[in-house]
Parts: sequence; structure tokens; C-alpha cells
Amino acid sequence: MNEKKVYRVGIYLRLSDEDQNKKNKLEVSESIKNQRHLLLEEIAKRKNFKLVDEYCDEDLSGAGTFRPEFERLISDCKKGKLDIILCKSQSRFSRDMEIIEKYLHNKFIEWNIRFISFSDNADTANIGNKKARQINGLVNEWYLEDVSNNIRSAFQSKMKVGEYISPFAPFGYEISKTDNNKLVIDYEATMIVQKIFHLYLNGLGFKAIANYLNQNSIPSPSFYKYQKGSNLNIISNKPREEIKWSTNAIKTILTNEVYIGHLVQGKRTTVSYKNHKIRKKEKEEWIKVENTHPAIIEKDLFENIQLALRERTKSIKKTGVIHNFSGKVFCLECHHLLRKKNSNTHEYLVCSLSQHNTNSCNNKSSIRYDMLEKIILKSINEKIKKFYNIEKLKKLQQSDSYWNSNIKVLERKKVLLTDRLSHTKKYLKCLYEDKVNNIITEEQFSELLQDYSNQVELYKAELQHINEKISLSGLGYTNNIFDEYQSFQKLNKIIVDTFIEKIWIGTINTKEKERKIKIQWNFH
Repeated sequence: MNEKKVYRVGIYLRLSDEDQNKKNKLEVSESIKNQRHLLLEEIAKRKNFKLVDEYCDEDLSGAGTFRPEFERLISDCKKGKLDIILCKSQSRFSRDMEIIEKYLHNKFIEWNIRFISFSDNADTANIGNKKARQINGLVNEWYLEDVSNNIRSAFQSKMKVGEYISPFAPFGYEISKTDNNKLVIDYEATMIVQKIFHLYLNGLGFKAIANYLNQNSIPSPSFYKYQKGSNLNIISNKPREEIKWSTNAIKTILTNEVYIGHLVQGKRTTVSYKNHKIRKKEKEEWIKVENTHPAIIEKDLFENIQLALRERTKSIKKTGVIHNFSGKVFCLECHHLLRKKNSNTHEYLVCSLSQHNTNSCNNKSSIRYDMLEKIILKSINEKIKKFYNIEKLKKLQQSDSYWNSNIKVLERKKVLLTDRLSHTKKYLKCLYEDKVNNIITEEQFSELLQDYSNQVELYKAELQHINEKISLSGLGYTNNIFDEYQSFQKLNKIIVDTFIEKIWIGTINTKEKERKIKIQWNFH
């Protein structure tokens, strides 16, 4: 090295995982202080070394290539701003063998830059220690691989015993303040989740539900978490307060088993410890543990909605509402779906194939939607009347084994509903306080009050129904859907999906002016 030439020096500092002893992220760690002190001392020993810049990455792993200050250092090297890079050790620069080879043994030579680290005597000006640098690179990479494997193994073990491993809770829950691997109910968000499920139950599709929530100024999950102080990172060009409910957010909530108390984790993974691209795992590889935390949606309701979702029905574009028979009604002649249409006077269903200019289907006549509803409602109630026999059920369920197993289900339902009723009442009280404190408007208060009042009445009715079933001592919950119902006054999509697989509509008999309607039930 030319002793007379003045060399422009840049020092690179990095906080490694094992040195994270800071009280908070704003504090400069002792490790960084020590690295800086060591390197400045070395510069002071050499009269022809001139410090040009300092590059410091804190709380960032040496495994990755994207570190802001690391990127700035490489950019300055490429622009010819530096002659020498100083580090405490080669591993501070990078633990990735590919990066070591790319820069220390390739690009830095091309850019005429010397790399020096002191604790392991790495020096690219010394041709004789290249193999030592490469060995150090391999050792550092093996270390990374071992750490990665250990972390993956630890996460797998946690997931298998039902511990929640994500730093952010799903909407409707919070991370327990006493246990970072447990979920607890966020009662304010829970009311929104329950509202979403009941809106879908009442026939609204993803789009209509999202529109309803946005029109009523209900914050989206990301903005809600932001309001509560969460540091959840959202990739969006919009400000957080402008991020609205989307159809994807609604679908995610309606299909997430977390809301019935189950954890399903390990759905995705990274390609490797070096390649952080996300890869979806096969369903067989997912880790599912049941009953790990309090449920906020009843299992029966959740399963009924999954059944409705599997029908793959499309909502009406203008309103976003899914009609009761969507995906259920077929032509008995050509087996094509009947589509719902509107006229000036009424709604009707007509064979989709008959609408084309072909002679493929002769089932040209439509059927009024309201008339089909009356026919189906009557048929369902007739089935219930035929199968629902309270005396038979009492005799069937008199055995201790049946009673002991099913009474527990009812008691659990009762405890859950009582808890929900209590928290709903508390939230109603909070609404009054929010109104008094001008947190919500009079209009918002009235609408939310009506929603939550309806929720209270619903819970009361369900509790009364359960208490009546328990008091009968012989009549409990069974897997037979007729045990739950005695009659219906009005149809909704969940009722139709529960009882009926398909409805077949035939042609009109010209003589009798009647048409054949065949119902394919979900049971025999």
C-alpha cells in the first residue's frame, strides 16, 4: 500500500441478532458503540486513512441482502467514493457466502476497493488469506442455516401445541398481554365480525357487506389496528385511513376457522433462509389445533356459511345480494341453471339455455320467484312435520350416554351465549358514552344501537331456546337437522342450503297447466 496516498475509508456497522441488548429501538446498542470505537481507533493509527462516511444497519440480519445502509455502501463503492471498507468482522458485512463471493472476491476487485475486517484478519489486499475468507463465509452460512432450521423447528413445535406465533392477531382478537402465544377476544372488533357473518346469513354477498361497512364508516381491519396502536405493516399507496373494506377481507373473515376457536397455521413458508419469497403449502401440511382460544362465532353458523360458500354462487352486481335459490335451481329438461330475472311487476327464474336462439331446450316458460319461495317453504315445513316427533325423540334420547354427551354441548352453548350477552350489553353502554363524548354522531349512534339491540334480543331468544331444550331433559342437540326446527315462517339462503341440494323445474303441462317441480334433499 502506498503510504503517501490518502485513502477514503467507509466503516460498516451492523447489529447482529445475538447483540440485541437495547432497551428500545431508538437507543444505540452497546454492540454498535463498540464496533464504532474499534474501527475509529484503527483509522487513527493510520495517517493515510481518512474517514469519509459511516454506514450503520441496526436490527437487521446479516442473512439478507437488502439492508438500507448496506445498499447505500454498495452504491457509493460503485460510484467510486471509497477506497477501503472497514468492518469489525466479515460476518458483520454479510453471512451469505454468495454475497461474500460477489463483492469481496469480484466487484470490490473490479472497483479497486479493499475490504478489511479486524477480528478475523480478513483483508482482500492479502491474496494469501482468500481461502480463509471463503472458509469464514462457509462457516457463517452454516451458522445461518442452523439458526433458520432451529427457528423453523421451534415455530413448528409451538404451532403443534396450539400456540399462536404471529405478532399480529386476526381481526376480532388481540394478543394476550400475559402470553404472546395466546389470543383473547377484542370485543369491539368481535361485534363487527359477528355482524359480517349475520349479513352473509341474510343473503348479502362479499361486495354488499363491504359496501355496508364502508358506508357506515366502520374501520377496515388495517385501519382499526392502526387506531389501536399496532405497527402492522401495510403495503399500500393510500393513507391508512383511506384503506376500506374489500371483498377479499370479507371472504377471509367468513372462511377463517379462528373464529370458532381453532388455530390453522403453517399455511405458507419461505423458499429458504436466503430466499424470502413466500410459498403456499399444501393443505395436508397445515397445522390445525382445535379449541385453542374463545370462539366468537358458533360452529353451526360457521359450517352453514361454508356450505353456502361452496355453492360458488354469484351475487347480483348492482346490490351485491345473493338470492335464496342462487346455484340451486336447474332445468329438468336440459339440466342448465335457471337465472333470476326482473320485470316491471315481479322477479322470476328462467332456464339459461332457453334464453339463447337455439332449440336446445323447450322449457321456455319462467317461474315466478315468489311462487317458488312459497312452494319450497311449504315443502320444507311438510318435511319437518313428517320427521319431527318429540315423543319419539324423548324415548330415543333417554339413555344416560346420549344425555351426558349432548347436555354438555348445550351447556357450553349456554355459557358462550351468556358471555356474549354480557359483553354486548357492556358495549351498548359504551355507545352511550361515545355519543355523549361526541365520538360518534347521532345517526351512527342510532344505527349501531339498533344493530346491537337486535343482537341482544337474538342472544336472549337463543338462550331461551337452549334452556327449554335442557329443561326437557330428554330433548338435546342431535345431528339430525329436524331436531332443531319445528317450522319456518320465512326462507333465507342458509335454510335453503341446509335442507336442499337442488331444485329441478320442468316444463308446463299444456292440459293441466301445471309443471313438475322436483326437490333433491340433502338427506334421505
